[in-house]
Amino acid sequence: MESLFKTWETSRKLYLKFFDDYSLDQLNKIPDGFNNNLIWNIGHIIVAQQSLIYNLSDLDGYLPDSLMELYKPGTKPTGLTTQAECDELKGLLTSLIDQTKADFHAGKFTTFRERTTRTGFHLATLEDALHFNNYHEGLHLGYMMSIRKLV
Repeated sequence: MESLFKTWETSRKLYLKFFDDYSLDQLNKIPDGFNNNLIWNIGHIIVAQQSLIYNLSDLDGYLPDSLMELYKPGTKPTGLTTQAECDELKGLLTSLIDQTKADFHAGKFTTFRERTTRTGFHLATLEDALHFNNYHEGLHLGYMMSIRKLV
């Protein structure tokens, strides 16, 4: 599990760089041919992690329902994300890793509801969900690398 956490931490550091390298306007820009933007992808991976790890473990996550609704699968940006919202997402990128690791080491993850993702990945265990989370974050990082060239 420590290897999975390390991969996840490395991934999130790459996401954090977008806040340093791009302006609020650039984070919000939806390039032609895309249906989302840089900041939506960041919000989406945060929401997806909470859903994959906490909801499937029958635990309450650490995000308000409003964030879950904005960035859940099947959504797209409905307006401009404010600087305050960007700052909140930036903080969540790392704080949720620390919280998830603490919850794991405290033994809070005792159950897991199996699920097959829309893309056909069968998640039978928490470890499967962490593997898929890292894969999912890699996909969205790839989308962001394409978007960044156009903003």
